[in-house]
Amino acid sequence: VGNYKRTVKRIDDGHRLCNDLMNCIHERARIEKVYAQQLTEWAKRWKQLVEKGPQYGTVERAWCAFMSEAEKVSELHLEVKGSLMNEDFEKIKNWQKEAFHKQMMGGFKETKEAEDGFRKAQKPWAKKLKEVEAAKKAYHAACKEEKLAVSRETNSKADPALNPEQLKKLQDKVERSKQDVLKTKEKYEKSLKELDNATPQYMENMEQVFEQCQQFEEKRLRFFREVLLEVQKHLDLSNVASYKNIYRELEQNIKTADAVEDLRWFRANQGPGMSMNWPQFEEWSADLNRTLSRREKKKASDGVTLTGINQTGDQVSQPNKHSSSLSVQSNTVQSVQSSTNPFEDEEDTGSTVSEKEDNKIKNVSSYEKNQSYPTDWSDEESNNPFSSTDANGDTNPFDEDTPPAMEVRVRALYDYEGQEQDELSFKAGDELTKMENEDEQGWCKGRLDNGQVGLYPANYVEPIQ
Repeated sequence: VGNYKRTVKRIDDGHRLCNDLMNCIHERARIEKVYAQQLTEWAKRWKQLVEKGPQYGTVERAWCAFMSEAEKVSELHLEVKGSLMNEDFEKIKNWQKEAFHKQMMGGFKETKEAEDGFRKAQKPWAKKLKEVEAAKKAYHAACKEEKLAVSRETNSKADPALNPEQLKKLQDKVERSKQDVLKTKEKYEKSLKELDNATPQYMENMEQVFEQCQQFEEKRLRFFREVLLEVQKHLDLSNVASYKNIYRELEQNIKTADAVEDLRWFRANQGPGMSMNWPQFEEWSADLNRTLSRREKKKASDGVTLTGINQTGDQVSQPNKHSSSLSVQSNTVQSVQSSTNPFEDEEDTGSTVSEKEDNKIKNVSSYEKNQSYPTDWSDEESNNPFSSTDANGDTNPFDEDTPPAMEVRVRALYDYEGQEQDELSFKAGDELTKMENEDEQGWCKGRLDNGQVGLYPANYVEPIQ
């Protein structure tokens, strides 16, 4: 009696298992989302560094193909996240709502119906079982009393001091006890027989309710199996044609890298094959080499002499191949549009590249491919711009101790070509970090994303909002 409660509890467990499965899917979707964000972040940072770095030609395109692969895979994993939350999660949520109906007083309607069904089927049999237990108890008590009466009679016969009247009473007690035993035994057997006769009907009624619970549980088990198969299909990218195409295309891009072609390009553009500009006689002109803006010498205490600059144009030019408008930040993760489910309120805690690692990455390339080299030359070794590591920007002319300042990200409004070795070169739309505020002559100290530090005109940039 009452053992049906295990079957009834299974209904409540089914509702809880739906919540567990939704939590499981939600956590996996969050992992997919964070992974996609990290791939995108990695691709943006390295694409910018490779494009501005010294690598060129077909090998550069092969290298950049890895960043394209990361961006495409990131999109696929965002699709996986969307499928998990918008399809699988919502499907379980809706099925749970349709299968389990909450009551005003708590609990579920299905649980109460099963409880009432089992109790109703068990009530008549439980009543007869109670009667059997009572008859059994009475029979056993009568047997105990009979045994006690017989024992007293036997002991009295051996006692000569006992008078016949007392002996007669003990004998009558024994007789009555035997009659009680017969009566209780008959009643016990009768109630037991009635219970046996009621058992088949009881089992039939109980099994009918049990089968209803089995059918309800079968629906849940089959539904879970169906959902898990759909989740498997959403997670299995190996069967997605576009996923295979990504790596087929990546392999093709890498195989197209041609060292001979790259060397031929470099010879034609940066070597003996490049267009020459031999010195020719030029008449003097008042407008020759006129600059649009001029800077004065800095104070002697600054230790840095500043000369003229050239502005490449008044119009804001579009960023070329070696510029980027991407702002790469290692301490933030942009949120992908979240689903409107109750579990999406949690804050994503996906990890990003650490600040120390970010600084290492930014210093991978010590100079840009479009960096301008000094045009002054001399036979003296001390004046040779290529005789030291300064030509590659490995040493920083601003290494002297300076007070720390708040670094600010800024975007270039115009193209600027550095006129001296301590100046930066950038294109309109490029982003860099302002390290020091504007000085009296209108110059700022900044750092490009490749790690190069130098001066630039303050009015050539604007803060990034």
